[in-house]
Amino acid sequence: MKQSTTFEPPPISEATASLEAGVLAGKRRALAKAITLIENTRADRRAEANGLVSRILPHTGKAIRVGISGVPGVGKSTFIEALGLFLVKTGLKVAVLAVDPSSRISGGSILGDKVRMEYLARETNAFIRPSPSAGTLGGVARRTRESMLLCEAAGYDVILIETVGVGQSEIAVSEMVDFFLVLLLPNAGDEIQGIKKGIIEMADGLVVHKADSGNEDQATQAQRHYRNAVNLVRAKRKDWRAPVLRASSTEGHGIDKVWDMVSRHRRLLCERNQLESMRSAQMQRWFQTALEEELLDRFHEDPRIRERLADLQARMRARRLSPHHAAEHLVDLFLS
Repeated sequence: MKQSTTFEPPPISEATASLEAGVLAGKRRALAKAITLIENTRADRRAEANGLVSRILPHTGKAIRVGISGVPGVGKSTFIEALGLFLVKTGLKVAVLAVDPSSRISGGSILGDKVRMEYLARETNAFIRPSPSAGTLGGVARRTRESMLLCEAAGYDVILIETVGVGQSEIAVSEMVDFFLVLLLPNAGDEIQGIKKGIIEMADGLVVHKADSGNEDQATQAQRHYRNAVNLVRAKRKDWRAPVLRASSTEGHGIDKVWDMVSRHRRLLCERNQLESMRSAQMQRWFQTALEEELLDRFHEDPRIRERLADLQARMRARRLSPHHAAEHLVDLFLS
């Protein structure tokens, strides 16, 4: 039989269609349930989730997407709450996708961001969704992209994505946002050595956080150090060199300047017609990631692979078979 050259997403159930209607109407409960659906790993639920995301895609793309990263203890949640409250007061709707690190031992995560952002959580125009990273590299949950699109379809103007922390693999978050912001500690010294060159290169803006009263000198010195560091690395864009600002979330200083920086960057992208081309490139990278994940899922779900895997692992432990040889055997089996 000749296969059709066109492809349409499979139809979704009435329950999922109801979720779609609720998301498009801006209902937070429907949005929360829709994100729960796309985070489900069951094969039948994945099909429903993929159908839902395909259907809401035409209603996405208008929000400002901001990724926020920083070393543990820099105050990401405190900063995001302060920024979120500032944006809500200006009349914007804000969604926060906060990724909690999952334990490699138990697989569990704390998921306590609604507790840490208690004031923002009370705002009717704010939505906070913690999700486990589940070991995903890049400090983002596996379905963060889909969650972001659902929030956009629900009418949120700004999407803030909080990542686990700073690391070489964390540049993954910069491939799904319009603006990648890195928070820094005010005591520059050895801390500057802990920030990877790759993170500095990928940052669209840097903020020396916790620049509180009594900390001004340290924060100013740190700002100077980081500005020098930015000047020593290749700029992410020819027409934009990452600014280095100071801010204090507890005292409310500098939050407006941070948003002004993000807004200026957004205007620049739009004026030069670069936003859509950037998002198109991000969609292609998303497709590549999704393709790899789908292949791995199907590989591990294959009963022949599961049946053979234990024997091969035993042989490797006994030093009778190399990992590459075992992998080659499983791939041949999968493709047969």
